[in-house]
Amino acid sequence: MSVETDSGTAGTGSADGADPDAGDNPFARSGWGPLYRALRDKAFAFALLLAALSGIAMVFILLAYVAVDAFSILDPEHGSWVDWQFLTSLPSRTPAEAGFLAPIVGSLLILIVMVFAVFPIGIGAAVYLEEYAPKNRITRLVRVNIANLAGVPSVVYGLLGLAVFVRGIGLESGIVLVGGLTVGLLVLPIVIVSSQEALRAVPDSYRQASRGMGASEWQTLRNVTLPQALPGILTGTILALGRAIGETAPLIMIGAATSVFSVPTTLFDSVSAMPMQIYNWRARPQPEFRYGVVAAGVVVLLATMILLNATAILLRNRYQRSDT
Repeated sequence: MSVETDSGTAGTGSADGADPDAGDNPFARSGWGPLYRALRDKAFAFALLLAALSGIAMVFILLAYVAVDAFSILDPEHGSWVDWQFLTSLPSRTPAEAGFLAPIVGSLLILIVMVFAVFPIGIGAAVYLEEYAPKNRITRLVRVNIANLAGVPSVVYGLLGLAVFVRGIGLESGIVLVGGLTVGLLVLPIVIVSSQEALRAVPDSYRQASRGMGASEWQTLRNVTLPQALPGILTGTILALGRAIGETAPLIMIGAATSVFSVPTTLFDSVSAMPMQIYNWRARPQPEFRYGVVAAGVVVLLATMILLNATAILLRNRYQRSDT
């Protein structure tokens, strides 16, 4: 719409084709505007690409540094530290005989305890908060506090596990059961939050259509909501496993050993996890322990975490394809 200016001339509110982001930039207001915008977009894209490549390069440098020691790339006469003997032997006081079997089994047992003890509670809590809990101030407060608990330092959960399971219930410190329950406390908020996000992502029209056909709340949850949210729930829970397997501070707080010389077979055996064994080797005076054996342990730990993450991606893609 034309308006009359103070000088008596008629004009328009904004010039046709003007860049709304021009502001006081003389290049954008001049005839160089299209070129300026193109260069600005390319510079921004290049900056993002540079940031991504820098992060990837740092990861590859760290992995290469570990691989050089683990596989004896600079000393091929020695041979790789990551071999069958390393994976199937118990820890030893000599670097050549050091093995990683007991920490591997210990970490897996801790994860098994955590899965059966924590994941049903976490998924059940998420279902209640999203599907059944009343939408009031108390529910919002609970959700905010659960999200905040996901950022609490892991050492705090270690102290909580020591107070509840060891001193409160009276379980023996440093055993598989206490380790699994303590690490479970650490990942419980993560499981709840990720499950809530997966349930929240299910369109509400699915629930309304199910109820419109006469289905009850339980039938809607079982046949509609949970199948649709299952890929997100599985992804979040398996990624929580990946974080739990790399935790050390909670296990130190409950008195877990940094090294055990027997494979744990029951829930009441002493346990040592992979990160704790790596820490023990790093504190040894022999350079073979501090470089070759430690690097081999890091490679096995990283391979386990990558396997868990890959499993999460495969399960998510599989269920997403089955739903389409």
